[in-house]
Formats: sequence, structure tokens, C-alpha cells
Amino acid sequence: MRRLAGALPTYARLAWWGLAQPRVEAAPLLVVQAVVLGDAGLLLCQRSDLQGWELPGGNPEPGESLEAALVREVREETGIAIALEGRVGDYVRTGFRPHRARIWRCRPLGGNLTASDETPRVAWFAPEAPPPGLFPWYRAPLADALAEHPEPVERHEHNGPGAIWAGLCIDLAARWRG
Repeated sequence: MRRLAGALPTYARLAWWGLAQPRVEAAPLLVVQAVVLGDAGLLLCQRSDLQGWELPGGNPEPGESLEAALVREVREETGIAIALEGRVGDYVRTGFRPHRARIWRCRPLGGNLTASDETPRVAWFAPEAPPPGLFPWYRAPLADALAEHPEPVERHEHNGPGAIWAGLCIDLAARWRG
């Protein structure tokens, strides 16, 4: 119960981050993420705030190319160096934390799987059987990456109450299990 009660400050911070902050920011948010597929499977990470499995990635720093930002973020979050093989697509998300996620299919080049402060759990999974704790908004990018479409796709998704509830259930289950 203590782990669950400890989530309340995190949920308050995430509510501000997802509902209020996007409405006061000047520029629309762009996120870069990787579907890393290799001999060991699919690389996923679990963040320290909302504890579900997701694709590694993050935000570009000022003046940094999107590709360089992705390589840096994946290395920081997982310890794995990657090579970008192709752009999967853009996922334009409205509702909770509106943003554009630009996603690439990547392969691992080396490194040691290492957790970080931001991502305390990182692991490889069978691509055709991701963990039940994978946030639902990563299922379409994963399916598109596995389909290897000839051109990048653009998908529009709305993260409304159903998505928020699904994320909350995944987080609570992860916290309950410890």
C-alpha cells in the first residue's frame, strides 16, 4: 500500500505535465523513439515515473538533429548503441500530453544493457509477444515497425480517458508487484 500511496505525487506531477503544461508551451512537443530489434528481441524500458514498458527515446536538445537525439537517448536510457535503419512514421497524439512522436526502426550495435535513474528497468522481449505492461499507445508503432512499410506512416491517435485509464492500470499493477 505504501508503494501505491507513494504514486500520488507522481500522478499530480504527470497530470500537470500532461494536461496543463502543453497548453502553455510555445512550441509543439516532438519526441523521438526507437523500435530496437535485434537477435535478443525487442528492447523496451520502464520509466521511474509511470511504470509501464515503452519504447526508448526522448526529446532533442537545442540544435541536435532528431537522429542524433535518438542515438543519444537510447544509449542514455538502455546502455545500447544503435543504428537507425528506417523511419517507421509519425504518430500525432492529441488529448493527454499532445505531441508528435517520430519513430525509427533500429538495430543494436553493441553496449551493455544498463538501467538508469530515468529507466530503472530495461529488457529484451519477443517482438511478437510484448509484455502485458506495454503501454497501449506503443502497440501501433511496434506493429508498423514489424510490418516494415515501404514508406513512413502517419497515424493520428487520441489519448483520452481510456488511454489514461489503461496507463494508470499498468502503472498500478507494476507498483503493486514492486
